Amino acid sequence: MKRTLEGTRRKRRRVSGFRVRMRTHNGRRVIKARRRKGRARLSAA
Repeated sequence: MKRTLEGTRRKRRRVSGFRVRMRTHNGRRVIKARRRKGRARLSAA
């Protein structure tokens, strides 16, 4: 079984990039959670 976003950079940016996350309430929640957890990368982009 292949991974979902394998090899498609454009898709990865469009679907799970930082700016896309910041657009919605839930997306912001994702970023917030990752900040709280202390992730080095906040998004896939």
